[in-house]
Amino acid sequence: MHYKMYDEMMEQPRSLKDTMEMEKSHMKEISEKFQEFDKIYLVGCGSSLSTCFSSKDAMNIVSNRDLEVFTGYEFFYHKKLREKNAGVILTSQSGETADTLAALRRAQDEGMYTVSIINESKSTMMQESDDVVLTRCGRETAILGTKTYMTQLMCLYQTLFTLEDSSEAKNVLKDLEKIPNITQDLLKNSEEDNKTLAQQYADYDIFYCMGSGPNYGLSYKLAMTMFMEGALKHACPLYSGEFRHGLIERVEKNIPVIFLDADYPGDEFTRKSIEFSRKIGAKNIIYKMQDYTDINPLLAPFVLVVPLEWFIYYLAHYNNEDPGRTRHIGKVRY
Repeated sequence: MHYKMYDEMMEQPRSLKDTMEMEKSHMKEISEKFQEFDKIYLVGCGSSLSTCFSSKDAMNIVSNRDLEVFTGYEFFYHKKLREKNAGVILTSQSGETADTLAALRRAQDEGMYTVSIINESKSTMMQESDDVVLTRCGRETAILGTKTYMTQLMCLYQTLFTLEDSSEAKNVLKDLEKIPNITQDLLKNSEEDNKTLAQQYADYDIFYCMGSGPNYGLSYKLAMTMFMEGALKHACPLYSGEFRHGLIERVEKNIPVIFLDADYPGDEFTRKSIEFSRKIGAKNIIYKMQDYTDINPLLAPFVLVVPLEWFIYYLAHYNNEDPGRTRHIGKVRY
């Protein structure tokens, strides 16, 4: 058993290092440009949207900067744009995502400055954006995105946190430099436990995924792309604080709920939900950042995604599915 996703997971540390080496000074220039703007939009779809969610929620904890997240077509069709002093950061693995490309063109029609974070140097977004951050991942074919997710998230953090001059932001950037080596260790040390866990849950078809702060973005990716695209399992993402507004009525004995915990202030609700689910016999699956490394908790999505990748990889395998294969998605496959 060996799927293409395995190779792409193993390429994550090198992709992170190469991207930071090649693009760090460029991202600093972009940050200086974005200092001018009163408003910053973050736009993406699928895994790329999840990186926008995590970055915005992480920034909200250290900054009062005006950031807003949109999916591509929501930005294109439903956002009334009046700002004359705004910048847009668009995220796409292929640089050809139709809805993100539509958002790019609308932003430019409105006179907004556009920066795209992409992985393909010959893509349309590369040609049409005002500026580009190019992630150095090589070709990625697995549908759920591993190395492109990690490098894209890193570029958003590097660009956005550089906008802030606080000690909190500087601490995040300092620990961000550790992520390639931490990823290398996690790939080596978290496989077996999650392989065993995946075997235990291979016959389950519905999963709930929950996190607070920046971990909501990861729970979104986990549900929308990792479970539903990669493992072909039904899944639903949720902010921890929303547990009692709906999920508390649906969670029941033997239903698996994945909790992401980085000890954020909002994880008070994560732990209350864990305790409630334990009492009624739900299948709690808990991923705590502190079990893996001791760095700034705002970087939790970088840390927790690796063991989750292993879990999804083997969950697909035990259901005789290739975790990188598509069935219906019309995503650009280069």
